[in-house]
Amino acid sequence: MSKNWRFRLARSFFGLTDKYMETVYEQFFILKHHGGWSFIEAYNLPIGLRMWFLERLKKHYEDEKKEYDKARSKARR
Repeated sequence: MSKNWRFRLARSFFGLTDKYMETVYEQFFILKHHGGWSFIEAYNLPIGLRMWFLERLKKHYEDEKKEYDKARSKARR
């Protein structure tokens, strides 16, 4: 069986790219580190639900930072 490809296109359209997988693992890290999720729990989440939790975590930390900055500015007065 010949190992030559029939088409001259690169095989980049098969499977997931390294950049995409890096993004997914970064999401797992954020959920694990900041959300207390296990790797298996994050891995088994449907993509839409995983994205919702990431956006919610982002909103939570942004709100927390605003409150911190607000309290800090009051303390300076």
